[in-house]
Amino acid sequence: MLGEPYHLIAFVISVAVVWTTTPIIKRVGLKAGYVDRPNERKMHHRPMVRLGGVSIFAGSLIALLIVWWWGGFGLLPENKEWEIWGVTLGGIAFFAIGLVDDLFSLSAISRLIAQTGVAAIVWTMGIRIDFLTLPFANLIHLDWLSLPITVIWLVGIANAINWIDGLDGLAAGVCGISAVVLLILCLFMEQPAAALVAAALAGGALGFLRYNFNPAQIFMGDGGAYFMGFTLAGVAVIGLVKIAAVTTVAVTAVLLPYLVLAVPILDMSVVILSRIKKGQSPFVADKGHLHHRLIKAGISHRLTVLFIYALTLWVGSLALAFSNIPSGWGFALGATFLLIYLGWQVWCNRRKTKE
Repeated sequence: MLGEPYHLIAFVISVAVVWTTTPIIKRVGLKAGYVDRPNERKMHHRPMVRLGGVSIFAGSLIALLIVWWWGGFGLLPENKEWEIWGVTLGGIAFFAIGLVDDLFSLSAISRLIAQTGVAAIVWTMGIRIDFLTLPFANLIHLDWLSLPITVIWLVGIANAINWIDGLDGLAAGVCGISAVVLLILCLFMEQPAAALVAAALAGGALGFLRYNFNPAQIFMGDGGAYFMGFTLAGVAVIGLVKIAAVTTVAVTAVLLPYLVLAVPILDMSVVILSRIKKGQSPFVADKGHLHHRLIKAGISHRLTVLFIYALTLWVGSLALAFSNIPSGWGFALGATFLLIYLGWQVWCNRRKTKE
């Protein structure tokens, strides 16, 4: 059993690295001209350095390496060690794909092909979804369908996080909240190694908010978004889905990742269906995301971000409750009240704007 203090250590180290490196990356990015320039679709009004994902990546990876060196991962069984390496190496590869795009602007199809290839490789390392569940049904073993479904999950979540990265602090906050929820769930499901990865990611994402919350000083870029999205998806697989065959709450364990990441999943699904309905390519960017709709309705930038944070926290708290974690339903009740309050603020803000 791994000691819980290591999870706090991983979180703190990740935050410290992010706070230390982000100002340096910002200066380098400005000098090199690696900036995201405003246009009719984007919400910012001045050029912003788009390499902040480097600090999130560095913070998470350095934290994991230090904890590994200190013996925080203990003596893992061979299959578990391969899973951790799969998530770590896959995260590095997804970060590299995003960083190359930030620097040289890759086409959407080339990014998708590269991501699919990486996801297929980590599937061979044990990062795989072997079970699905349907309402009122037992677990369904996927057999050969495991590969395509795992690839869709890993690539889909990575891109879903990238797609919601449209407002200051939005993607970092959503990923930070989701990572904390996964950390708690993995510990409760006795998957402390996966929880360490979640702790390091949570520190990187939440630490980045110091520089990325509105008004942002720097953007994470595709590198940061792809890295966080893949890592969240990978931790969800090895920490929750993979234990479905041995846990007493098997069906619940399979459903938890989809609940924790429901906000980016639903946002991406609605946008894709909307674009297809309009006869547009699903890969052509527009202003159909939830945050765009709220801004268009007259909701302030910060309130929009806080409301989506509350949505993420609410679905995360429901995941805690359904997993039978002690006080889980208490957390869910508190998150419900917070969501209602911010929903009321959104409604009042919209009504005031109409008047």
